[in-house]
Amino acid sequence: MQVKKNSDNRILISIVVPCYNEEEAIGIFYKEANKYLQQIDADAEFCFIDDGSKDKTLKILRDLSDQDKRVHYVSFSRNFGKEAALLAGLELSKGDVVVTMDVDLQDPPGLLPEMYEKLMEEDGDYDCIATRRQTRKGEPPIRSFFSRKFYSLINKLSDTEIVDGARDYRMMSRQMVDSILEDKEYNRFSKGIFSWVGFNTYWISYDNIERSAGTTKWSFWKLFIYAIDGILGYSTKPLYLSSALGCIMCVVAFIALIFIIIRALIFGDPVAGWPSMVSIIIFIGGILLFSLGIQGLYISKIYMETKKRQIYIVKEKK
Repeated sequence: MQVKKNSDNRILISIVVPCYNEEEAIGIFYKEANKYLQQIDADAEFCFIDDGSKDKTLKILRDLSDQDKRVHYVSFSRNFGKEAALLAGLELSKGDVVVTMDVDLQDPPGLLPEMYEKLMEEDGDYDCIATRRQTRKGEPPIRSFFSRKFYSLINKLSDTEIVDGARDYRMMSRQMVDSILEDKEYNRFSKGIFSWVGFNTYWISYDNIERSAGTTKWSFWKLFIYAIDGILGYSTKPLYLSSALGCIMCVVAFIALIFIIIRALIFGDPVAGWPSMVSIIIFIGGILLFSLGIQGLYISKIYMETKKRQIYIVKEKK
């Protein structure tokens, strides 16, 4: 990969770090990241995004910025979500190389030298060094099961490949980052966007790592909604499924109508059979509601896109 160096002929690396109620983890992360950045022959800057935290996250970022001029931060007026924070961080970054990672050290900073070396290989021609978890040790079994099923399902439904266990921890060229920033959609799904923009990507696998401090903000329900957003954002096949179910039910209804007419002509029109009729009506009603639900989800996404709302609102920036 070829990069444009600054006036001092040195490459600048931007570290983009979303934070939400991470007062316990920021200091640990900053110290750990600096330790490995010193092993890289390049300048660095930190771009922290305070996603409307309610603890002392913003105060810690202010103090850190006063102590180290390489530290920049943006604070949102409220919690807009990780996707908005990632976008704000990419927009804030000025580096020739940009890294996105979590503050909880589940994205190990120890990989930074290896990622940078791979990105800079003259014969490698890579634009992105991405990471994925090869194991889910320490994660609840039910969450691991549904995570694997999600990746399997979305890759069957979507033409955009999303690697199983892929993390948002990746090192990207400025060209790739600029391409991502040109995508102004409101309903964002970073794993899909990273894959959709293309560019040559090299994958590094590592074992799952526990948080360094604090607690996760991702409940099972939030992850489920996030997965649904990902499928809706990168596949229209659920709409085809809805249409197919409608066609199948029409065929079944037509066959049932022929059967009822023939039975009435041969055996008369007895009243018996109302329990099965009620069951059939409930079944068909369920299919209709399922299909309408799928269409409603897509319409809701269109509605949010057409409103052209701000993806995030900045309260403080330095």
